[in-house]
Amino acid sequence: MAINTKIEADQNAPAITQILGAFVAQHPSGGWPAEVEHEAHRTFLNWLGCAVGAAHHEAAWAALRAVQVLEPAPQAAVLGRADRVDVANAALINGITSHTFDFDDTHLKTIIHPAGPVCSAVLALAELTGATGRQVIAAVVIGIDVSCRLGNMMYPHHYDRGWHITGSTGTLGAAAACARLLGLDTEKSIMALGIAASQPVGLREQFGTMTKPLHPGAAAKAGLMSALMAREGFTASRRAIEAPRGFAQVVSTKYDWSEVTGELGSRFEISFNAYKPFACGIVIHPSIDACVQLRAKGVTADNLERLDLRVHSLVLELTGKKEPADGLQGKFSVYHGCAVGLIEGRATEDEYADDVVTRSDVVATRRKVVATIDDSIDEAAVDAVATLKDGRQVHVFVEHAIGSLERPMSDADLEAKFSGMSDAILGADRTRRLLDACWTLGAAGSVRDIVALASAARP
Repeated sequence: MAINTKIEADQNAPAITQILGAFVAQHPSGGWPAEVEHEAHRTFLNWLGCAVGAAHHEAAWAALRAVQVLEPAPQAAVLGRADRVDVANAALINGITSHTFDFDDTHLKTIIHPAGPVCSAVLALAELTGATGRQVIAAVVIGIDVSCRLGNMMYPHHYDRGWHITGSTGTLGAAAACARLLGLDTEKSIMALGIAASQPVGLREQFGTMTKPLHPGAAAKAGLMSALMAREGFTASRRAIEAPRGFAQVVSTKYDWSEVTGELGSRFEISFNAYKPFACGIVIHPSIDACVQLRAKGVTADNLERLDLRVHSLVLELTGKKEPADGLQGKFSVYHGCAVGLIEGRATEDEYADDVVTRSDVVATRRKVVATIDDSIDEAAVDAVATLKDGRQVHVFVEHAIGSLERPMSDADLEAKFSGMSDAILGADRTRRLLDACWTLGAAGSVRDIVALASAARP
């Protein structure tokens, strides 16, 4: 028996599901500025490199073995490998690998990693349908816009409650993108969003495990299936997002409808995407940046006595693991990030290998790091003071880390990052051709050529 049938709710919310359904179906392809178009190519390129790079990670192997028990039809590629599975499970596995390194894009306002769910669903479906690059780019722009606008609507309350917002909003973003790719009309796009609204996925408790990257993969699969089901006439509530017992009001205590409707079709959230130079949780990036700067000022693991950090409380809530046991846990340790930033001057995926996380000099250095909460410090900043063994102190304050919107990664930076992940999987020559294909995706007659470049494992 229900205890409380009269919860507080907005009974007069605007028709968000219908508004977004119309946007998905009707917004013109290319109906955005050139800088949005370019950012869509950057987002796709960055996502693809991350997916290829983690193609042979143990999480990818485990997911693939599980999927193969179902004897899937060979419809779509598992990126970075020779394997093929059904289109839904290709979206799942590619979504997992794209987030396994925690090296993917970030919509900084909401900490959503939007490309994982959206691009993983779109490319798998596009390979099956033979879609053009133009159709893919349009689906990516629109899907990410839906995902991030819904995130804006609920953040931070939804995230603070414990939802992994990448997965929960990603299901709707993937559904929107796939509905667009399939050419669904407004009514069926509304149904796709409605079906997806009942499938939010992702708990923050799972950070530091293989289940964290499962979230964008599961969102990609669920969103893709939502669009396919809508195409075949499967129905859902036309108010599934905004109703008192709908998505937004069930999973969040904040639901600012204007964040969805404001400038819809003229402001695109992909414009606010950022890309990671470090393969770990985004809130660690200012601290790693500070350590790289301290290293350049002569601070070393050997001459360091103590490193004091003043950080926002979110940093320690998300990344406070003092003694990570493996690479996945290391990605959520500000202490490990600082240690490798100081020792190696970087924090790529190599610095999160299991043997690096447990290496004696790394362990010794991270034990010299003392992090103190100071909520006067922005979550995107850090105040770092290195005290040396000779008593000297070296101070660095990072207001905006490299990779932020204020200090963005260049196209060349993204290419170098891509090559660093892909060369070992595909070879340098194939990687170079794949990069070129990514930059010209919008003009491609079919995405199958780019999939072929990205899916054949190196002999």
